[in-house]
Amino acid sequence: MSTANLNRTEVTLRSSAVSVTGYRVELDLRSAVDPAVATFKTVTTIEMTSTVDSTWLDFIGRAVESVEVNGRRIAVEYDGARIALNGLSDVNVVQVVSLAEYSRSGEGLHRFVDDADGQAYLYTQYEPADARRVFACFEQPDMKAPFTFVVTAPQSWEVLSNQVPVQTDSNFAGSKTVTFAPTLPISTYITAVAAGPYHRVSSGWSRGDLTVELGVLCRASLAQYLDADDVFEVTRQGLDFYADAFDYPYPFGKYDQIFVPEYNLGAMENPGLVTFTESYVFRGKATAEQYQRRANTILHEMAHMWFGDLVTMVWWDDLWLKESFADFMGSLVSVEATRFTDAWVAFAIKRKAWAYVQDQLPTTHPIVADIVDLEAAKLNFDGITYAKGASVLKQLVAFVGRDAFFEASRKYFRANAFGNTRLVDFLDALSATSGRDMRDWSRAWLETTGVSTLTFEGGELVQTDPRPHRLAVGVYNYGDTGDLVRTARVEVDISAERTPIDVPAGPLIVLNDDDLTYAKIRLDAASLATVESSLERVVDPLARGLILSSLWNSVRDGELSVFRYLAVAEQSGPSEPDLAILSSITADAQFAIAHYVPRELRSSAAAGWLATAWKAMFESEPESGRQLAWARACAAAAALDDSRADALRAILLGESPGPIGLALDPDLRWSMWIALAATGFAEPSDLDHELRSDGTSAGRIAYARALASLPTAATKQRVWQAATTDFTLSNDHLDAMIGGFKAGVDASLIEGYAADYFASLRTWWSGRSIEIARRLVNGLFPASGDLIAVDRWLDANADAPASLRRLVLEKRDNLSRDLKVQAFNSAL
Repeated sequence: MSTANLNRTEVTLRSSAVSVTGYRVELDLRSAVDPAVATFKTVTTIEMTSTVDSTWLDFIGRAVESVEVNGRRIAVEYDGARIALNGLSDVNVVQVVSLAEYSRSGEGLHRFVDDADGQAYLYTQYEPADARRVFACFEQPDMKAPFTFVVTAPQSWEVLSNQVPVQTDSNFAGSKTVTFAPTLPISTYITAVAAGPYHRVSSGWSRGDLTVELGVLCRASLAQYLDADDVFEVTRQGLDFYADAFDYPYPFGKYDQIFVPEYNLGAMENPGLVTFTESYVFRGKATAEQYQRRANTILHEMAHMWFGDLVTMVWWDDLWLKESFADFMGSLVSVEATRFTDAWVAFAIKRKAWAYVQDQLPTTHPIVADIVDLEAAKLNFDGITYAKGASVLKQLVAFVGRDAFFEASRKYFRANAFGNTRLVDFLDALSATSGRDMRDWSRAWLETTGVSTLTFEGGELVQTDPRPHRLAVGVYNYGDTGDLVRTARVEVDISAERTPIDVPAGPLIVLNDDDLTYAKIRLDAASLATVESSLERVVDPLARGLILSSLWNSVRDGELSVFRYLAVAEQSGPSEPDLAILSSITADAQFAIAHYVPRELRSSAAAGWLATAWKAMFESEPESGRQLAWARACAAAAALDDSRADALRAILLGESPGPIGLALDPDLRWSMWIALAATGFAEPSDLDHELRSDGTSAGRIAYARALASLPTAATKQRVWQAATTDFTLSNDHLDAMIGGFKAGVDASLIEGYAADYFASLRTWWSGRSIEIARRLVNGLFPASGDLIAVDRWLDANADAPASLRRLVLEKRDNLSRDLKVQAFNSAL
């Protein structure tokens, strides 16, 4: 519906005419226990001032029952997305009674029924604009107000919101009504409610006169796996760091963190009630890298309490004002305040890889983007806004100095607390503390697109797409033990295309050493030869990560043979001690085989990689994180090659011993069964038997994916039909269907669906929520490798919604890159 897609111009006019002084939101969630009931009642009372006699409220739900303005009922004018407000005075009280719908897509108020015990769980997820799926509101970030939530729910449930409860009344028929304290002024998209029989662990944190109640929650059936002590440790370390760095007390009272099912994101920064994907509750053994990633996410969301919640962007153009900062702070605080002192390694090899990919798409955009409407905003939660923005901030801190950066942050918070800001507000604060005019820096980095590529040629540092960088060049030599260690470091500021630098000779020269700037780097011929023979001898993990990033970007750009990259991965991977680097190696090798190796050579490459992973799994130290990482790599590799299928089956069935010390937890077992299903070495009866051992909700999702992976035409037809027509599928079930549909090496099974895909695109986009539509558009993109069909659709649908065209353009670009890189490697 077109009126649901709010545009910047109209909401700017609305906020200039209307101010909200308070919301009271009453939700009756007693019906949630019955899956057959699809709706719940919501009553929204809004106190507001207005300089116009009419405006509108945003609401996407089943029905609007009544609208009152200043005690007078007015006619309901509701088009499915907007409620007309007429007859407004200078000062108003508006009340809307409506029926909202429980969500299965993770947008709005999501309802999940646990297969383990039949219990229902609820949680909200709104960003950027889904609070309107729960209650009538002014759905734009610059219309902040205090919110009072009143929730009626079953008596035995935990009921949570942004603030603490101030009153609980018991009702008839086993229910209760919980009234929460008013929030401080916040935007609609960070209000939150969760309710259900959640398991709770409580603790606290204090600093001076400030005491903050801490809570960690998850589903009851996951309580045995919840390591709340580790979550609390990282939480306290983060609160300690931010208290000192920002010099602004944590402003939102309590600090609950809740792990929720079927979650679309990693986490969401709702003040006082931060939500996380429950994939961070580990059902089996987890690697150090998994714990590091969870800690980074905890600290990322905590940074938002200041960058985003306390001070919020006016509109989604300045989304970077919170996401880039939080992404940067997540890694910085991990390194400086927790045990995860190598977090910058993961940032360099994982987060920046996301940015480099995004920044080379035809749809790339400046960090400060031109966001004309909500659909555009939804798609800009991407590698540019997060990872490139964080990379640029890391460079900025190196440029202006750490002290100036944090002093600017403190001034920014004090000047704009509980308000809204634009780019210029932070730049002005930074200019004042650093003594530098930040406008030129902003124009060079925040308002441009693209990524420079750095090379070292004849004593000169050469960059494409010139812009100012502060970077280091490292020279590595072999030490007495045969290890490669840095023996010289040259730090330099560059801005021109070519800059002479004096660098000592050495077998390995690493540009952008220490990862100070945002740029792709290339290795000179001598350095590449050193890496191919001795990468594992480079002692510094950050340097190894940067080198691997360089190799990977060279492969993606069709400048380095994919087989040379795989040879490095197969040689250095088994001895790689850093698990962030190792997981990147295994993921990139798998991707390279599926996308960059020419089709006629893919089978042998897949067999070689599986042999490497299999050997490493058996030879890694028992019960180590490396052993587990290689076991997961084996499961992924086995989906592309069946040479170890019989051995894998024997391990899963207990007929043959697996690697000593490897715990085959349910998630690992399912990943192996999915691989066997994709290659035709598992029968439905095998999967049924596994399901009887793991009938949890996660097990049922994995079971659905495994069934969808079976390599038969009938299976693919069934899955296509379900994915595209079954509106009852949850977001996770849809992902499982799509993942299974695309699994396996026989592309001929699904190539015939290309015509249906292109014929359905506009229907999916108009008939589904953007979250579900995006999964269909991206996930079901044809496997035929036919650019002509894509171009034909783009030419014929020039008038399609811009956000839909953006997704198709990005998929086309990915396919085009695949084909070009394959052609490059075929010609070698």
